[in-house]
Amino acid sequence: MAQEGLIVGATSWGCTLAVSAVRAGNRVAVLCRSEAEAAELRERREHRRLLPGVALPREIEFTADPSALRPEVIVWATPSQRVRENARATLPRLAQSGALHASAAKGLELGSLLRISEVLGQELAAAGIDAPVGALSGPNLAREVAQGLPAASVAAAVEAEPRERLRALFNSPGFRVYTNPDLVGVELGGALKNVIAIAVGIAVGLGSGDNARAALITRGLAEIARLGVALGASAATFAGLAGLGDLLATAISPQSRNRTLGGRIGGGMTLAEAQGLTPHVVEGVETTRAVLALAERVGVPMPVSALVARVLFEELPPREAVALLMERAPQDEAGAQ
Repeated sequence: MAQEGLIVGATSWGCTLAVSAVRAGNRVAVLCRSEAEAAELRERREHRRLLPGVALPREIEFTADPSALRPEVIVWATPSQRVRENARATLPRLAQSGALHASAAKGLELGSLLRISEVLGQELAAAGIDAPVGALSGPNLAREVAQGLPAASVAAAVEAEPRERLRALFNSPGFRVYTNPDLVGVELGGALKNVIAIAVGIAVGLGSGDNARAALITRGLAEIARLGVALGASAATFAGLAGLGDLLATAISPQSRNRTLGGRIGGGMTLAEAQGLTPHVVEGVETTRAVLALAERVGVPMPVSALVARVLFEELPPREAVALLMERAPQDEAGAQ
């Protein structure tokens, strides 16, 4: 049975998710920032700035006013640092229908250090809305998914019914959606992999070689899992699509905005210069700040992430960061930090 879905945010990933929902046989609307943006997308059926060359099906409704919509699933696809402000602006205009609210943002909120489903939970409670929350995450490069290339993702929620509802909105022959009750692990895997992808990009920019990249990915995954387990996630989640799968896609692909930013910094650019070359939000930058504060709170060492922070925010030369990693005292791999 077809569902009604609402994607909040006409971002590259938001538009891609709308395309995926149509392919899955569902009805979907995209909530835009303004009527001008909605009108442009309705007319052109292409997001020329963020997703050029990808046709947006006629079945997708673009709107700046959600008040007449009755979605069963609402997916928040804005940058993670803007979810709270968007929720406060949007929730009063939505019919309180008991819809599932799911995060498609991959980050942690600065200041609160909350996962985005937790941010949504707070804002729903403040608005007097009793609704389940979940998240969609996985190795999903927007352009490939939008073009219909094979991909898989994970629908996460604590309860089974919301997981299945989220899966049904997007699951199709070309986009396979698995389910997972480990909401904590799925969200942390999606957020933290961006930090490690920046590290890998820096190594690429330095010409450090494939061995170095493999080591960064492997040790990066270890510290992601270490923090995740300390926060209540299942270790098994980090070996799956929302953990290793997402990390590999983001750290290896030249399409990855986090890896690309790291590569530019490894090649000699400043953070500001690297950010200025993309119209997209690079989630890993602010997540680096948040994850280190969160790791300090629970007493979990994250050496790769800590050095990424020093390169991004303290102007540590990338080559010195690599040298500091290599000079760390040798340890047994099973217990290495």
